[in-house]
Amino acid sequence: MKLSHSLSAAIASVMCIAVTPSAVAQQPAANPSTAASAPKASLTVTTARPDRNNLPVRLAANGNIAAWQEASVGAEVNGLRLAEVRASVGDIVQRGQVLAVFASESVAADVAQARAVVAEAQAQAADAAANAERARAFQANGMMSQQQISLLLTGEQTAQARLESARAMMAVQQIRLKNTQVLAPDSGVISVRTATVGAVVGAGTELFRLIRQSRLEWRGEVIATELAGIKPGTPVALTVSSGTQLKGKVRMVAPTVDPVSRNALVYVDLPTAPATASTVKAGMFARGEFELGATDALTVPQQAVVARDGFNYVFKVATDNRIRQQRVEVGRRIGEQVEILQGLASDTTVAVIGAGFLNDGDTVRVNNAIQANSEQNKATAPVKRASAATK
Repeated sequence: MKLSHSLSAAIASVMCIAVTPSAVAQQPAANPSTAASAPKASLTVTTARPDRNNLPVRLAANGNIAAWQEASVGAEVNGLRLAEVRASVGDIVQRGQVLAVFASESVAADVAQARAVVAEAQAQAADAAANAERARAFQANGMMSQQQISLLLTGEQTAQARLESARAMMAVQQIRLKNTQVLAPDSGVISVRTATVGAVVGAGTELFRLIRQSRLEWRGEVIATELAGIKPGTPVALTVSSGTQLKGKVRMVAPTVDPVSRNALVYVDLPTAPATASTVKAGMFARGEFELGATDALTVPQQAVVARDGFNYVFKVATDNRIRQQRVEVGRRIGEQVEILQGLASDTTVAVIGAGFLNDGDTVRVNNAIQANSEQNKATAPVKRASAATK
């Protein structure tokens, strides 16, 4: 009984050993050529083709803000004491407004003296005129000699000349009296004040400096080769060092170029609004962009351009979803678009989202629904925020 049981177990063991290799031989083996022909995608990307857009042509330049014109206001009288100063730096003044007053007592006395001299000369001229009239009457009947008549007529002319001289001297003194008040030659804002009460200044000494009509201008430095595209009236967008942004227009281009830097100054008129005057000051640095029109350009989304090793690349997506790295030359960047100057055809499909992680020869999976959903979310986000605020 025990012997038969042992024999049965041995036979079963031999049958298992014999069956196992045949079972393994019947299983199909994997095809190595099929596995190699279907590489796994390394990344999911979105694709796009280049577009044709009109991009603005802008020329950047740097420069300083300065006064359009400055007027120097000085003393026109000599040796007088400055009695009163009525304007200070930053004051907005009008044409003809009194800025300062000199002590006028001595000048008023000179005017009175000149007036008296005129009165005396008038009396002498009247007497000489009467004598000359009598001489002309006596000349007809011969009662006076010709020498006496000539002397009286000459006296009349001399007295008249003295009267004119006295009147001229009185006019000079009256002008001096008028000049004891320093007037603004034009409307504008006071930029410099050197006048001090009590000072005795000479004629021609500067007392104030005035920015005429409160007008400022930007003087941009432009390289000589770029001057041809800038004309009077060209709009300019400026960003001041304080962060203020404003618009201006080209007034004129300098007729000469600096022989050292090869740059020319372009004068741009700035707006004279009170808000501008409060934030923009003469002497500030500003960066400007001349708006020279628009040109047709081949553009791709900004995400499609990848910078590596100092060069710019795009990744072309072939029909088999393989990646080909292509070096390109880029130009203007406007918003989310980058201009392609060279290296890319208009019918080429390039990777957009995910391009920064690709390498030449990679295989990708294209799913443009990602970008569509992203744009849809951006469009509906304000609506969701508005509804939430309503709730």
